[in-house]
Amino acid sequence: MLNKKTGGCAACMEKAVYKRIVLKLSGEALAGDRGFGIDADVLRETAKQVEEIWRMGVEVAIVVGGGNIWRGAPAGERGMDRATADYMGMLATVLNAMALQDALEARGVDTRVQTAISMQQVAEPYIRRRAIRHLEKGRVVIFAGGTGNPYFSTDTTAALRAAEIEAEVILLAKGKVDAVYDDDPLKNPAAKKYTELTYIDLLNKGLGVMDSTAASLCMDNKIPLIVFGLNEPGNIKKVLMGEKIGTYVKGE
Repeated sequence: MLNKKTGGCAACMEKAVYKRIVLKLSGEALAGDRGFGIDADVLRETAKQVEEIWRMGVEVAIVVGGGNIWRGAPAGERGMDRATADYMGMLATVLNAMALQDALEARGVDTRVQTAISMQQVAEPYIRRRAIRHLEKGRVVIFAGGTGNPYFSTDTTAALRAAEIEAEVILLAKGKVDAVYDDDPLKNPAAKKYTELTYIDLLNKGLGVMDSTAASLCMDNKIPLIVFGLNEPGNIKKVLMGEKIGTYVKGE
């Protein structure tokens, strides 16, 4: 039986572990091996993976980073006014959101972009109730512009939006690593991979998966986090089907 809201199979919903999710995409993941900008092949593959879970009936919200175009914190460290640098980073996330929206709609996925910074010519303003209504109607919602405030990361945005829309989980898709490790696996081949952690572990061990503000928000609101690699085709669907890949982060 077809689900009219999504065009997918309603029966498939029974197989998904989560009904409403926030997918956090780093800007670096969209850059692929290029390291900068948007890799068209990565963008198409990401849109394909999102379409797969959308057609299962999962309500999908996406938070995009902007590190493939601009990073505010390093610019601030080099002497630029930090607030200005962060606002530039927020604008970079809008570029990524618009590109992702275009790739999704090319695949027939009904999509809305909402920004925390008002720019009505290209996107809707972020309104919590409207975002939830879009999700209920089977639309993918892409949150851009961070929180709308400097000094906050897009990881914090993901935690905040997940709490606001009552998402059941945050999926943190990484471009270069496939889980949480005790050291940088790109520099240390002997780095230990964690399959399960608590938010207290993240904070105490300084593992760098997300900043302390984001981790505290997730912990306080009891939102689990799954960290996994985006480069493996079908990984998003595997996580939604309950396969044990990456690292599962939970409260105490």
